[in-house]
Amino acid sequence: MSFSVEVLGALAAVTTTLCWLPQLFKIIREREASGISLATNAALASGVFLWCVYGVLIASWPVIAANAVTLLFILAILGLKLRYG
Repeated sequence: MSFSVEVLGALAAVTTTLCWLPQLFKIIREREASGISLATNAALASGVFLWCVYGVLIASWPVIAANAVTLLFILAILGLKLRYG
């Protein structure tokens, strides 16, 4: 694969992983999560977990790393949703 394609993939992974931080920080700052859908985020966490498994099966560290970090952020949001409802 060409270097430019790898860079594009890396930028996509960083962007989609870090996009969860503003939501996470907002919930922590406001201690309020009533606007967050538990079902949607649980489904998303399941899908991201499956992407991690897929990354392991194809031995792709970028897929594993990006989705593992994303999964941590989403699980944190789910935990805060359960705590602050």
